[in-house]
Amino acid sequence: MDRRTFIGTVGTGAAGLLAGCGGTGDTTTSTTEQTTTQTTTEADDSYTVSMAPMGDVTFESVPTSWVANNGSYADMGLALGLEEPKALWLTSRWHTRYYDAIDGVSADKSDMLSLYQDGVSKERYYALAEGEENHVHVQDPNFLMNRFKGWSESDVAEVTENLGPFFGNSIFSRGYAWHEDYQYYTLYEAFEKLAQLFQRTERYEAFASLHEEFQSDLDFVPTSDAERPQVAVLWASGNEPTSFLPYLVNEGTSFKQWRDMNVRDALAETSVKDFHSSRGNIDYETLLKIDPEYLLLRGHEAQTAEEFESTVVSFMEDHETGSELTAVQNGNVYRGGPLYQGPISNLVLTERAASQLYGVDEQLFDRQRVADIANGDL
Repeated sequence: MDRRTFIGTVGTGAAGLLAGCGGTGDTTTSTTEQTTTQTTTEADDSYTVSMAPMGDVTFESVPTSWVANNGSYADMGLALGLEEPKALWLTSRWHTRYYDAIDGVSADKSDMLSLYQDGVSKERYYALAEGEENHVHVQDPNFLMNRFKGWSESDVAEVTENLGPFFGNSIFSRGYAWHEDYQYYTLYEAFEKLAQLFQRTERYEAFASLHEEFQSDLDFVPTSDAERPQVAVLWASGNEPTSFLPYLVNEGTSFKQWRDMNVRDALAETSVKDFHSSRGNIDYETLLKIDPEYLLLRGHEAQTAEEFESTVVSFMEDHETGSELTAVQNGNVYRGGPLYQGPISNLVLTERAASQLYGVDEQLFDRQRVADIANGDL
C-alpha cells in the first residue's frame, strides 16, 4: 500500500498510523511529533500540520467542510468560530446546553448527522462529502477501526484518497486496550492542532491565555491529601439506576475538571477496575463498601440539576441500600460531566465542579471574553 496515499500526508510521521492500524481490537500506534510547517508562496498555499497518529498531513487550502468524532472537537470548532461539523459519532453526546449561559455563543445541531447508526457505514462518509471540494475528517482512524466492525486500513485509505484526510486523536479516554503506546494530547494540545488545521491560531492563543488565568484563580482547591474530596465517577443509566459502570479518574480529557479540582479517586483505592478493561458493573452493595464522600454520575448531562435531583437522586434516597450511602445522606450526589469536553465546556464544567465540591457560588470566568474570542473579537 502506498503510505502517502493512505493518509494523504508527507514526511516521516506518516509511518505512525500504518505501524499500528488494524481491525483486531488490540492494535497499537505511535508516532514522533513533528513540527508544523507552512508554505505560503504565490504558487503554493499549502501547509502541513502534524498530529499523532497520522503524522504530517498536508492541506492545499483551509478545509471548508468537516466531520468530527465527538463533542470535544465540536466544542473546539465552536471556540474557533467554525461552522458546526456535519456529523459526530453521536450528536446526542455533544451537550450544547452548556453554552446557554454565554451570550453570543451557541451551536445548532438540527442538521447534524450521527455517524453511528447500528454501526458506521462507509457510504455515510461519501454522502457527507458529496459536493465538497475541501473536506477533512477530524477523527482518529484507529478508533474507527477498533471500535466499529467492517473498517480496515484499506477502507480508511479509500476514504482518505476519495474524500479527504483524517486528522484527530482520541483524547477523551486512556482506557482502551489499543491505546497502549498511544501518543496522547491534553485538551489544549489537541485544541492547538485543530487551530493549526483551520489556520485560526490567534483564537487558540487567546483561549489558552484565558484558560491559564482561569487556572491561576483556582486557589481554593486543597493540596493536602487530608482535605482532598473523595469521589467516585460512575455511569448511571436511566433515572432509577440499580447498577453502575465504574470510571477510574485518568489523564483523559473527560476527567479534566476533576483533576483540576484535585479529587481523590475512591475507586482507584480498591480492586474495582475501570469498565473499559473489565466491562463489568458494580451494585449498591459494592458501592456501600467503598462509600465515597461524593458520587459523580455520568449519563445525565441532558438533564438540568433540578431534573437530576428529582429523578436519580430521589430514587437513590428511597432505595433500601442506596439511601445508606454517605454521599446520598449528605446530599453529595451530582451529575458527573460528559465523556467529551472542549475549551468552552471545560470552563463551564470546572466552574460547576467547584460549586459541587467546594460550594463556590461565583462566576470563575469571563463569559463575554469567551464570546468575543469565539466570534473573532481579539
